[in-house]
Amino acid sequence: MTIIVGQDTAKTRRTLSAGGATVAYYSIPAAEAAGLGDFSRLPAALKVVLENMLRFEDGKTVSTDDIKAFAEWAQKGGKNPREIAYRPARVLMQDFTGVPAVVDLAAMRDGIKALGGDAQKINPLNPVDLVIDHSVMIDEFGNPRAFQMNVDREYERNLERYTFLKWGQKAFNNFRVVPPGTGICHQVNLEYLAQTVWTDADQNGEQVAYPDTLVGTDSHTTMVNGMAVLGWGVGGIEAEAAMLGQPISMLIPEVVGFKLTGQMVEGTTGTDLVLKVVEMLRKKGVVGKFVEFYGEGLDHLPLADRATIANMAPEYGATCGFFPIDDETLRYLRQTGRDEDRIALVEAYAKENGFWRTADYSPVYTDTLELDMGTIVPAISGPKRPQDYTPLNQAAESFYKVVSEFRGIDTTDEARDMAAEGDTITASNDVRKSVAVAGEEYKLRDGSVVIASITSCTNTSNPYVMIGAGLVARKARALGLTRKPWVKTSLAPGSQVVSEYLEAAGLQEDLDAIGFNLVGYGCTTCIGNSGPLQKEISEAISKADLVATAVLSGNRNFEGRISPDVRANYLASPPLVVAYAIAGDMNIDLSSEPLGEDKDGNPVYLKDIWPTNKEVADLVHETVTREAFQKKYADVFKGDDKWQSVETTDAETYDWPASSTYIQNPPYFQGMGTEAGTISNIEGARVLAILGDMVTTDHISPAGSFKAETPAGKYLTERQVPVREFNSYGSRRGNHEVMMRGTFANIRIRNEILDGVEGGYTKGPDGAQTAIFDAAMAYKEAGTPLVIFGGEQYGAGSSRDWAAKGTSLLGVKAVIAESFERIHRSNLVGMGVIPFEFTGGDTRKSLGLKGDETVSIHGLEGDLKPLSEVPCTITYADGSTKEIALKCRIDTAVEKEYVENGGVLHYVLRNLAKA
Repeated sequence: MTIIVGQDTAKTRRTLSAGGATVAYYSIPAAEAAGLGDFSRLPAALKVVLENMLRFEDGKTVSTDDIKAFAEWAQKGGKNPREIAYRPARVLMQDFTGVPAVVDLAAMRDGIKALGGDAQKINPLNPVDLVIDHSVMIDEFGNPRAFQMNVDREYERNLERYTFLKWGQKAFNNFRVVPPGTGICHQVNLEYLAQTVWTDADQNGEQVAYPDTLVGTDSHTTMVNGMAVLGWGVGGIEAEAAMLGQPISMLIPEVVGFKLTGQMVEGTTGTDLVLKVVEMLRKKGVVGKFVEFYGEGLDHLPLADRATIANMAPEYGATCGFFPIDDETLRYLRQTGRDEDRIALVEAYAKENGFWRTADYSPVYTDTLELDMGTIVPAISGPKRPQDYTPLNQAAESFYKVVSEFRGIDTTDEARDMAAEGDTITASNDVRKSVAVAGEEYKLRDGSVVIASITSCTNTSNPYVMIGAGLVARKARALGLTRKPWVKTSLAPGSQVVSEYLEAAGLQEDLDAIGFNLVGYGCTTCIGNSGPLQKEISEAISKADLVATAVLSGNRNFEGRISPDVRANYLASPPLVVAYAIAGDMNIDLSSEPLGEDKDGNPVYLKDIWPTNKEVADLVHETVTREAFQKKYADVFKGDDKWQSVETTDAETYDWPASSTYIQNPPYFQGMGTEAGTISNIEGARVLAILGDMVTTDHISPAGSFKAETPAGKYLTERQVPVREFNSYGSRRGNHEVMMRGTFANIRIRNEILDGVEGGYTKGPDGAQTAIFDAAMAYKEAGTPLVIFGGEQYGAGSSRDWAAKGTSLLGVKAVIAESFERIHRSNLVGMGVIPFEFTGGDTRKSLGLKGDETVSIHGLEGDLKPLSEVPCTITYADGSTKEIALKCRIDTAVEKEYVENGGVLHYVLRNLAKA
């Protein structure tokens, strides 16, 4: 690959010798010497962005004033929201979000040919790696054949998608695919792809060293910040623009410093630490900001724990959670098999260019907060938000309150006693269901743990918690304990290296004995691919309307995400997941009550099977080796026989199969002209939905399974697709027809237009309740624009481009909310949908909105300035009106151009066609 550096950068370009080679680099000290400002006290995370400005300075896209603005940032106490053009080095994708991105690229090739351009102009200019990790489902579990059977079903379900991705790998330059069964994209990135410091030839053929940076089509791209690689999640549409050479327009961010002191105490894990960090930062409010971790506590924090904290940046709302380069970074690079010359370059570059964390590291931050890691206790988070932090000794009591709210009863002492005795808290005690499974008879109740899953990039990348889980299984097995028969258990490591060290330690056998057999290498339960529960269990939950629970070592527990049968989802460390599988009940206080009985009938407590920190550390040191990483990543792009047997063509453009229900040519570029349009006022729009606070992208565009009676199910049934082959919304993201029908279709979403109704419903033009998709199509046929109203943190969660694409294709012109999460706001703009925020204390509630209003928004035509306030008129059903002011969240001048073009991809396509 060739990087195109700026033309005005000679004054900051220097050379550096390390690892047996001499490379050029762009020097921050040289920029200071050139009089561009004092950058010495910038946080390391911001120095990465500054270096990007130095390298791409051309007097146009990046100017000297952009560089000087970083010195002003430090002078102003960590604030200077100047618009800049940032260019990440590479792009990371996974298949759920990557397939629609490749679909868009294929459609752009068709589109540019229709505009008279060259299809070969549609190629990634920056390297793109797509890791297939989101498609494996847990159909089979708890036995030695589970892995192979799940892989076989994965290929049966997804062959069309894999054929398409393999075509893309051949058709596009700079595009690599990591085949199924390798691992989770973020763990593969952390363990193999990322380099901390990158090198490439510039347009003059000279090797240049620069910080490894990326954006990814998954919100947990942030994980790699644990090894000082600046990266964050964007929507697929923004990622496509980045890979096509379009800079990311952003404001110089605020940086919140999070000081860590002390060290973790016996019996606690990195998961316990990150759940506390999530609670603290979500309470602090860091949406749209960088968070950088510093302090002497980092001296005692392994990189695996740092990556765990960095991973959950979307959960605490930050753009990223960054850790500077230090000795631990080098140790991890060495352990994971990186080249020794690369490691030498990372150290020399970091020290030479001011990226190294020294003992006295104390930069300027916008704001700070502090945590003594010695105060961390075992904890879980739930039942529906990652920030709902609960110490383990309060978990049972907290769950009881969840049930009380759901059942609508008071938390009286009498009711609490009934729950302690195991009676379901309902109007009568006969709501529990007895079922017979494999000869065992048992009863389910509110709180029964029906899913216990060691899954997700967050924790399966951390050998300390994975070895810990294996040791809990070993000790439990020795005492004769196992999972409860109603618990669906699974182990889905983030990479094959995990299996390597679990087997080397002899722990996989112990995990198998408890029911945690390998089910696949992928995200599984964390993204809703938990697979079906046993039929009798599912029916029991449904008939009694039980509050069944799931415990997973993941990062997401939003409503309706994990399983349609589960109402309460809890995040926990892998060792606690094993413990909850053994206990089988969220009503049990694991900190003080027995999990079960040993072979002699004696009570067994959590402390009896919990390993010491030394036991864990010794096994990690013994089994997690450099050789294991080198062995497992030697042929990472080759894949198994199944992948190699997937056949595809060498065609320049894709031959869209008309009968495919997975891959369809999207309508975005059809009939598109060569010139951009203008932004129009919104006149007489109807309200499609009124939504509450913390409406996530899972609510807007669910990833999991769906039923035959849904609009998406009806679409597939009409095309003779049996219910067994529906797969999931996530796997169908290459087909806009399915995804339009799945927009706002989460089974737990609540549209406040309707009273107490769960699911994707609204009122149609005739006032009758109907599916949101059907109502939207009726409004579209009548030529009526639509708006959505929302509360705080609208669009939290995954960097799901279909949450914006679906909104746009339903005919929604504006989303009006109290506040937006960063990625979704950007995605809406990228699809030509304008985000607006209430001002002056107005909210959907204060305005008394019911859904029968019409909405007109003016001030959008002509010279609309970024972040302008514009007038909005709400006309109520009785004819009365109210004038309010809305803040237009088109944040930058470039974003205005995107909306004028109908979206960022239209903007890029027109520019490429003209060129």
